[in-house]
Amino acid sequence: MSNKPNAREAIIDTASRLFFTQGYHATGLSQIIKDSDSPKGSLYYYFPHGKEELALTCINKTSEIVVRQLKQYVEKDVAVEQAVQDFILQMVRDAEESDYTGMVPFSFWVAVETSCISEELRKACQAVFKDWQDVILQRLLEEGTDAELAADKASVVVSLFEGALLQTLTCRSTGPLLAAAKMIPGLLG
Repeated sequence: MSNKPNAREAIIDTASRLFFTQGYHATGLSQIIKDSDSPKGSLYYYFPHGKEELALTCINKTSEIVVRQLKQYVEKDVAVEQAVQDFILQMVRDAEESDYTGMVPFSFWVAVETSCISEELRKACQAVFKDWQDVILQRLLEEGTDAELAADKASVVVSLFEGALLQTLTCRSTGPLLAAAKMIPGLLG
């Protein structure tokens, strides 16, 4: 059995990589077709509404991956601050292993670049941040944190790891992520 992705998966994977590395505006459908080795008609077959529909699919897939990874840490039998620190330290390892090229903060291209393109993309970005925050929020609530305070803490934590990742990639240094991990007990404890 082949491990080669089908055309739809290849298009999504390629589009995600290109959107994240060169931006939504700079990524053309022709480049996505070429780089994914997919037949030209397959992009329009799977995404009849074009680039925006493809971007929405990429946004949702990215969110699902991050939620799944975050839940793996948060659902462990450790305090929430340890779980979030471990999640951020995994980002450090990922940054180092990819030589700072295999990851891009979600907010870098999605929330900033695509939110002004359409209301649908903006709402999808908003939902992503909410989904990530909800993973942390639920754990904080389980640990007895007041609902309003838990919501604020979850928002700050997502802002912290997104911002730290942006600085890490810009500076090609894990220092910002390591500093973020170090500050988590003060924020969540």
